[in-house]
Amino acid sequence: MKKGTKYICLLLLLGLSHLGFGQRSDAGDYDYDREVLFGVNKNTNGGLIGAFNFKIGSRLDDTNFQFFGLELANVKNPKEVRYNTVLGNSYIFGKSNYLYSIRPHYGREVILFKKAPQQGVQISLLSAIGPTLGIIAPYYIEYAISRVETVREQYDPERHQSRFNVLGPGRIFEGLSRSEIAFGGHAKAAINFEFGIFKSNVTGLELGYLLEGFTKEIPLMPTVENRQVFQSVYFTFFYGFRK
Repeated sequence: MKKGTKYICLLLLLGLSHLGFGQRSDAGDYDYDREVLFGVNKNTNGGLIGAFNFKIGSRLDDTNFQFFGLELANVKNPKEVRYNTVLGNSYIFGKSNYLYSIRPHYGREVILFKKAPQQGVQISLLSAIGPTLGIIAPYYIEYAISRVETVREQYDPERHQSRFNVLGPGRIFEGLSRSEIAFGGHAKAAINFEFGIFKSNVTGLELGYLLEGFTKEIPLMPTVENRQVFQSVYFTFFYGFRK
């Protein structure tokens, strides 16, 4: 969490340092009515890539927009640690389930500072809320039960007590048909910094906080404390089109 906060502070200073360029006399001519954005997310509850985003926005007035979005995320337990095996691959010892979150949401965005047509940074605040559909999928490992016999099955702390017998993770999407569903909801608040020199395209960075809760506890790792409510700091790089 501290590391994510440092990133946010650094990028806030960067955005404010460019604010003077964005507030030229022709600021406000860079208008648009609709936008379609795609993003890649990094957050404190995810891996190298925490989520993928899709967003459609439309103008309400000069400074206010509404948007509909969809986010697909892989949520992890903070206690997860990767280990290397004798075969050279890696796995997460103690993990028994994945959690994939599907997050449709509706939100509002207010522009604080508009950018000039050819330079500057546009800064806006946004918030969104929506339901969450959680897919709890088994995490499989390949485990040596003897020198000549191995099995691929969901991690069980009673059966798989030695991590030195683990030869690696299971196949991709293995056990997905045995998934369970968890229902919940989420809300987020963020600040946007938008860059770019073309009116029809947009590139930028979203920095924010997300809170997500489910109707039941999610058993990601049976040997540690599991959660029903997750919170994270995130940043999303996005690119899209406007008209």
